Amino acid sequence: MRAGAYDQRTGPHVFGARPPYGPLAEHPGVLSFATPPLAVDLEVVGSIELNLWLACDTPDADIHAKLIDLYPASADYPGGFAMNLAEGVLRLRYRDSWECPSSIRAGEVCAVTIALFPTANLFQAGHRLRLDLAGSNFPHFDINPNSGEPEGSGERPRRAHTRIFVDRTRSSHLVVPTIPAYR
Repeated sequence: MRAGAYDQRTGPHVFGARPPYGPLAEHPGVLSFATPPLAVDLEVVGSIELNLWLACDTPDADIHAKLIDLYPASADYPGGFAMNLAEGVLRLRYRDSWECPSSIRAGEVCAVTIALFPTANLFQAGHRLRLDLAGSNFPHFDINPNSGEPEGSGERPRRAHTRIFVDRTRSSHLVVPTIPAYR
C-alpha cells in the first residue's frame, strides 16, 4: 500500500494488477463520474459526503469512493495525472447503524451516505473533478465476501452487482464544500 496521493493507474507496482496496465477508471469494476474541464479555479476545503441511491443483489457489499483531481495532459504526464485526494468506504450492512447491522434484500433500493475523509485542494482551471466508485479496494481495505456472513467469516463468497441510481427521483450526488474565489 502507498501513502499519500499518487496517480490512479495500474502497473507492476499495484498489488494484483495484470497487463495491460492503465487507468483505474477503465477497470470494469470501477464506475467513474467526471466534470468537464473547469473554466476557473475551484477551492475545495472540508468534509465530503456522497449520497447514493443503490440496489444490490447480495445480502452485503462494499462501496468505495475516491475523489480525484484529474490533471490534463502535460509534457511530464502525456496521459494526464489522476491524483487521489479523499476516499471513503461503507459496508452496506452498516448503512443504518454500526451497532445493529442488517442485510440488504435483493433488489431493495436504499439511500446511503458515505463520508469521505476531509481534504483541501485547489482544482486549477483545466482540471476536472472525478469520483470513482468500486466494490473493493483490496489490500487497502479488507475483502467483503458479500454473503452476509459474520465479519471475519467468508466461506460462501459471492460476486455483488450493485446498481447506482442517478435519475430524477433518486438523485445520487456528491456534496463538495467550496470556498468562493477571491477577486
